[in-house]
Amino acid sequence: MNKRQFLKYGTVIAGGLITANTGALGRIMADGSYPHRRRKAVLRLLFKPYELQLRHVFTLASGSRTTTPVVLTRLEFDGQFGFGEASMPPYLGESHETVLKFLSQVNLEQFTDPFLMEDILAYVDGIMPGNHAAKASVDIALHDLVGKIIGRPCYRIWGLDPGKTPLTSFTIGIDTTEIVRQKVREAAPYHVLKVKLGAGDDKIMINTIREISDKPVCVDVNQGWKDRGYALEMAHWLKDRNVMFIEQPMPKTQVDDLAWLTQNSPLPIVADEAVQTVSDLLEARGLYSGVNIKLMKCGGMNQAVKMAWMARAMNMKVMIGCMTETSCAISAAAQLSPLADWADLDGNLLITNDCWEGITIRDGKVTLNDRPGIGIREKVKIF
Repeated sequence: MNKRQFLKYGTVIAGGLITANTGALGRIMADGSYPHRRRKAVLRLLFKPYELQLRHVFTLASGSRTTTPVVLTRLEFDGQFGFGEASMPPYLGESHETVLKFLSQVNLEQFTDPFLMEDILAYVDGIMPGNHAAKASVDIALHDLVGKIIGRPCYRIWGLDPGKTPLTSFTIGIDTTEIVRQKVREAAPYHVLKVKLGAGDDKIMINTIREISDKPVCVDVNQGWKDRGYALEMAHWLKDRNVMFIEQPMPKTQVDDLAWLTQNSPLPIVADEAVQTVSDLLEARGLYSGVNIKLMKCGGMNQAVKMAWMARAMNMKVMIGCMTETSCAISAAAQLSPLADWADLDGNLLITNDCWEGITIRDGKVTLNDRPGIGIREKVKIF
């Protein structure tokens, strides 16, 4: 490939300048053009509802559930397929009905070049406001598709080092002391525990865990504390019990209290519900020490990688998190994990009917594979 071709076909993906592998590009365009352009291929989107079955009742400060609705997507282009997912826990306000309604309005057949990712995703985002999980399902499928066309994993396209992935936490929901002990034992392969608090039995939860494990813990309060004095008292108490940070301790609307708590807390205060999109992150400076970035909150990988770099520029800690998801969305989020200080990518481990194989956890560490795109393959035929 000569210099002119190299400059012509450098690709900007998710806001980062990508210097594509010349061997991969040579296979795609031996005569200086994309083969698919000669065939006038178009993008085609398929989608199906799916229901995730949880291993245990999942309880946090706002309620309990035993299932999570998801919608699985497939994006086809010129014989290649990319896969995506929308997961809809209750607090997002999305459902099978809303996601299916949104996706039925997406017409990707107007696009004949999947590499125009910014244009495609801008079109999807402009269909209607919100619907971030629905949008994420298209975004993930598009990233998976483009990675497969190039023949590279997404983390390679972004120039990230797979050796720099963090440990992932394993989530323990609010439950009886007996079930909490059982969950801690099930989490034996993991080196970090994530504990849900905010239901009024916070110290009992932590003390129960400390009876059988001294592993580092991060806590997620899901806006469950209302009084900043109590929140600060708990922060000091938790620090003495090997807790790493506190996620969304108070309602996101209590802005002044959160800013005060972040300033005075001995532990980092991490935003979750309060920061969903890039614009939310800009408003969070000074209110939080870090941010939990989730594909379902922000609309997919394109926005998530931008948020990660922005958080770094704002001197904030970065956490890559998840909802209850299959290995499809978990593997997509994991592509960003080399950018993160912390990871909470256990959503696929909490379900019994995962239909994909993707990233693995080895000795507690997020471990990326070298498959192209988001690195998944089917366990169960969906489409």
